Amino acid sequence: MTVAIHWEAFFQVLGAALVGTLLVVGFYALGLRMLVRAGRVPVVTPAEFTDAITVISEKEAKRAAKAAAKAARKSPLSEGQKTLAQIAAYACFAVCAAAVLGGILLIVVK
Repeated sequence: MTVAIHWEAFFQVLGAALVGTLLVVGFYALGLRMLVRAGRVPVVTPAEFTDAITVISEKEAKRAAKAAAKAARKSPLSEGQKTLAQIAAYACFAVCAAAVLGGILLIVVK
């Protein structure tokens, strides 16, 4: 009994995984960047876990929210540019969602 490896198929899957990963991570990072440029800095509140250490303290969360509000006020962009950046951010997130849903459909349908 011999095991044959289909190298062409292996490299197709490797290429698709790399492209998909770069697409999702790249567009997500670009979307976050555009969201920050639009003056809508995402601030995540500290997570509370049972019997676990809190990731950041409440004081640090307040400081981060204050810094985000200050950065939003200091933005040199006009309102139109902020709106365009926000639309671009949502478009980037939509591309990420489409890539993930496409990958799930490839797995489920086939």
